[in-house]
Amino acid sequence: MVKLNKIYTRTGDAGETGIVDGSRISKADPLMAAIGDVDEANSAIGVALQRVEDDDVRAMLGRIQNELFDLGADLATPAKDGEDAFAPDEMTLRITAAQVSRLEDEIDSMNEKMEPLSSFILPGGAGGAAELLLARATMRRAERAAVAAAQGRALNPAAMAYINRLSDHLFVAGRLLNATRGGDILWRPGATR
Repeated sequence: MVKLNKIYTRTGDAGETGIVDGSRISKADPLMAAIGDVDEANSAIGVALQRVEDDDVRAMLGRIQNELFDLGADLATPAKDGEDAFAPDEMTLRITAAQVSRLEDEIDSMNEKMEPLSSFILPGGAGGAAELLLARATMRRAERAAVAAAQGRALNPAAMAYINRLSDHLFVAGRLLNATRGGDILWRPGATR
């Protein structure tokens, strides 16, 4: 369990931060951008939860919020040497393929309850949908930052898949919430010309 006695440390005043193995990297490193974007998406989910009434969606989002802290820890933990570079253990949090599969199963289950998309949709809606669509866009930004970070270091392939799948999950969850309150807000190409 994490115990924080003091919130500020002054160790980051020169623009560097520590990662799990004790090494220090620039706060401008793409890895830190990805971790920050994951944290921002988690915050957007927290805001959405203030308005989400659907118990199933609330339960999914609760699991996801916890997993986003695990994801941040995964990204901040350099790969081990050897064949099992991203194997989880008691001391190393790693996102697993099973978590990605669960997201896929939840996406499929939510999709079964809705009509297929007939247009692109605008971010908005009721009951937390707009906030989830904002979280989705933030996860897409996290993915871009993680891809940039992966050009200079090895990142857990399951974590990369989780980031990608989670943005899809948040999109579908937003649509599901809108389906119960009047439907998606559809894009009308060229409507204001």
